[in-house]
Amino acid sequence: MKKVVCFGEIMLRLTPPSLKRFSQASHFDVIYGGGESNVAVSLANYGVPVDFVTRLPQNDIGECALMEMRKRGVGTRHIARGGERLGIYFLEIGAVSRGSKVVYDRAHSAMSTIEKGMIDWAEVFKDAEWFHWTGITPAISQGAADACLEAIQMANKMGITVSTDLNYRKKLWKYGKEPGEVMPELVAGCDIILGNEEDAEKHFGLHPEGVDVTAGHSVDAKSYLSVLKQLMEMFPRAKKVITTLRGSISASHNTWSGVLYDGKTLYEAPTYQITHIVDRVGGGDSFMGGLIYGLLQYPDDDQNALNFAVAASCLKHTIYGDANLATVDEVQKLMSGDASGRVAR
Repeated sequence: MKKVVCFGEIMLRLTPPSLKRFSQASHFDVIYGGGESNVAVSLANYGVPVDFVTRLPQNDIGECALMEMRKRGVGTRHIARGGERLGIYFLEIGAVSRGSKVVYDRAHSAMSTIEKGMIDWAEVFKDAEWFHWTGITPAISQGAADACLEAIQMANKMGITVSTDLNYRKKLWKYGKEPGEVMPELVAGCDIILGNEEDAEKHFGLHPEGVDVTAGHSVDAKSYLSVLKQLMEMFPRAKKVITTLRGSISASHNTWSGVLYDGKTLYEAPTYQITHIVDRVGGGDSFMGGLIYGLLQYPDDDQNALNFAVAASCLKHTIYGDANLATVDEVQKLMSGDASGRVAR
């Protein structure tokens, strides 16, 4: 299996322990993570060769982020060094009826000051077959958007599969551009598109027909077919468009599934009841990591690839931290219907 390349920002996450509120915290748990780095960790954990490309400051905190990637088996040789600081985000984990909260402290981060030409993409992609980015990266800064477009264009030129998770983040688009001014050109170069109904609406003004996306835990997979078709019409290069289906009963109890549309067939995954969420951050990233693995491992079986992605991300909700540390065997066990959680002796 050839290499997968992921491009984006890794940050320092600070979380009050034991479900405490920010105002109760006397110390924070330290975790390193970010949309694309989380995908890279999932893939490395499944045995897929993967490189993560970003820009890190040349200081001790940058080294800690670098070591976290290396510890998880992710390639780091193409990471650029420079800039002032590593971005930070504070996460207050919710429970039951209290939702989680995120506060960003990422202005002037090393990744936000990346520019076109800093990464030799031809060298990065020399032995790669897949490139992944998310909508978080072009939301950070114009320079990050330019570098992302540069990477997509080189990947297209070299015949490499390109995937994106649209990942709309309202709090990030602050540098003077609206998503609709930036994202269409980037997504036009993608072969695989993952996004939910909010991503499609905020980035491209698309809406699922006949579905109330605020209806809580009642999620009808077929209701999303319209937005998947609209995405495929808007971006004709795309071979597959996918969405996750999250029903939010409470902060601690979600339903979880997904659908994949290949232009002809709508594939639906089983729906899981995640009744005691440990950490839902990185749920979409773990889905994307599982989907890339599934599409590489089962190239002629979209149903199996989708089922793997949903099961993998279901397990992620039981794991503290940003990244999914579930193994292929654990995912396949859940796919087979074994959700007993018995001790493995």
